[in-house]
Amino acid sequence: MPHLFVAVTAHGYGHLAQVAPVVSELKRRLPDLRISLQGNIAPAFANARLPAGYRHIPSAADVPLPMDGPLTTRWADGLADYLAFDLDYPAHRARQRRLFEQTRPDLVLADIPWLPLDVARSMGIACAGLCSLSWYDILIESPVGDRLPTAFAQRMQRAYSGADLFLRPTPSMPMRWLPNGRDIGPIAQPRRRDPLRLRERVGRPATESLVLMQFGGTGHLRLGGASRLMDGVHLLSPNADAARGRDDLTPIETAGGTVLEVLASCDALITKPGYGTFAEAACNGIPVLSVERRDWPESRWLVDWLAEQVPLREVSASDFAAAGIREPLAELLAEGIAEPVAPTGVAEAADLLLDLLAR
Repeated sequence: MPHLFVAVTAHGYGHLAQVAPVVSELKRRLPDLRISLQGNIAPAFANARLPAGYRHIPSAADVPLPMDGPLTTRWADGLADYLAFDLDYPAHRARQRRLFEQTRPDLVLADIPWLPLDVARSMGIACAGLCSLSWYDILIESPVGDRLPTAFAQRMQRAYSGADLFLRPTPSMPMRWLPNGRDIGPIAQPRRRDPLRLRERVGRPATESLVLMQFGGTGHLRLGGASRLMDGVHLLSPNADAARGRDDLTPIETAGGTVLEVLASCDALITKPGYGTFAEAACNGIPVLSVERRDWPESRWLVDWLAEQVPLREVSASDFAAAGIREPLAELLAEGIAEPVAPTGVAEAADLLLDLLAR
């Protein structure tokens, strides 16, 4: 019975959301596949995205970047966390080795801690990275990039480049320095579009546009202004607190649907730059109002790609806080749903990973 060991960074929900469709496809093709998940991921979210029966190992293989809400990274604190992790690297490496000795994986898949790739390679275990970024690229292009110690940067590079494969789903940061890089298509889990059923669930008339507002797992933004954004628009959010003081917002849990189901059936999406949400929007053809994430190095690659796939407008965080989004949102709603992009990266990744498992 083959064993897939998946290690993810617990920086919000994005890394598990990115790798989960590929894991599900592997499980579909190999029903007897055993799956282990390493990462400090909320069990409810992991259960919603991964095939049943996986084993959860709630220990971190790296450190997440600290955030002040969904838009602002605490870069100095994050660098300190990374350097503290690296200072104790021999101990982390020994613990990861013991974990692999106990679990005996046939393939290690990382999104995108470098430690499991480093240890897997040293033990002769097949291993692959899968991500639209690497933490090396994020840090080196960040505001603290000039303070990144050379030895630490090289350790990360060696771990990523030493894997059998590094899969870069569309859209990704270029990461051209990777000798093992392999570009694949987008990764997403599009759902069937059914706007009538969504309106029935939330009890809204067909004359209203339904707009999903969600910012991932690193916090929430509060829409300022009056208790109603604009006539003819009703907001939906996975954050129940967002409904406080608003007459035009329904929490998703009230409707009984998942974020992916609501996203597929809404008329527009308000979000921040992030791989998972952007890829799902493109693969469902949903117009996007994106709140700028100016300090995040990956943003420009995501935004430029999405603008070629669906109607897109960008607004500043200050405009969002002041509810200054009516005009761009109205423009998006007028443009309407786009032709969905095919999530070809799921099958492409599964093909390549099955080849590694077969070795």
